Amino acid sequence: MEQGTGQCETARLEELLVKTSRTFALSIPQLPEPTRFEVTVAYLLFRVADTLEDATRWDSERQLAELHRFAAVLQQPTRDAARRLAQQWVDDPPLDNPDYLELLSELAAVLAAHEQLDSEARELVRKHTLRTVDRMASFVRRARPLQLLDLRELQDYCYAVAGIVGEMLTELFLLGRPALAAIAPELRDGAARFGEALQLVNILKDAATDAVEGRRYLPDGVDRAEVFGLARGDLDGAGQYVRTLQQAGAPRGVVAFTALPVLLAWRTLKCVEHRGPGAKLTRSDVSEIVRGLDSALDKGLPAVPLV
Repeated sequence: MEQGTGQCETARLEELLVKTSRTFALSIPQLPEPTRFEVTVAYLLFRVADTLEDATRWDSERQLAELHRFAAVLQQPTRDAARRLAQQWVDDPPLDNPDYLELLSELAAVLAAHEQLDSEARELVRKHTLRTVDRMASFVRRARPLQLLDLRELQDYCYAVAGIVGEMLTELFLLGRPALAAIAPELRDGAARFGEALQLVNILKDAATDAVEGRRYLPDGVDRAEVFGLARGDLDGAGQYVRTLQQAGAPRGVVAFTALPVLLAWRTLKCVEHRGPGAKLTRSDVSEIVRGLDSALDKGLPAVPLV
């Protein structure tokens, strides 16, 4: 995409972030630059892919076509192609969420921001976004309503939409930080599980809403206690990922960014276990968790303690 044209101002990116994510709008600002800008752009691109994959107003054939078009414009971005694609989505929207539709309308601006990233970061974000689009397409091809059959398929789905995000984040954390090179193998080993843990908790929380919209991620015939056990195990792994970063002296902002979603997920999981699907944290709960994290970091305590 042409440099210097159609660029999205940082403030506009952050506005879109706030409108499309509650958790990441809190955690991304913790990151140091340039990682903060890189992750903001990456999140918005992944959210575009998620919106196409979640399209409730399109049939699967249309979803596949639009995922392929998105991948094509990401591979060879031009301002005009991105604007045409965004206008098609606005004219025939995939779903009813106005904030997600606003993001889709800004595709050209987000892609322009992506092109402003340093070359290594730009290619990392592009590569991993294309990977998740490809994996999403494999699930869209299945018959509707989507019904995952067993725990293995559930894990595969979580990897497709979130495990790859964890892998991308890990590479962005390592970029330009030679002090973290010694823990790179350990981080890469835990990267997918970090992302998958957060997705699995969201699936448990949103099970009722997803079912109404034609998505049944929780396999029939699998005891819910087994799924909760899987989520707890994944969150244990995510916590270890955060502690590895912290113990290696990663920037405070990187530690805070990774720790906050894990802490929120733990509290959400407990709410869902006690109150059922749809249970959400209150603003007071979130504020308490943020304060507790800040205090732990100030005192040099583990950002995510062993559970």
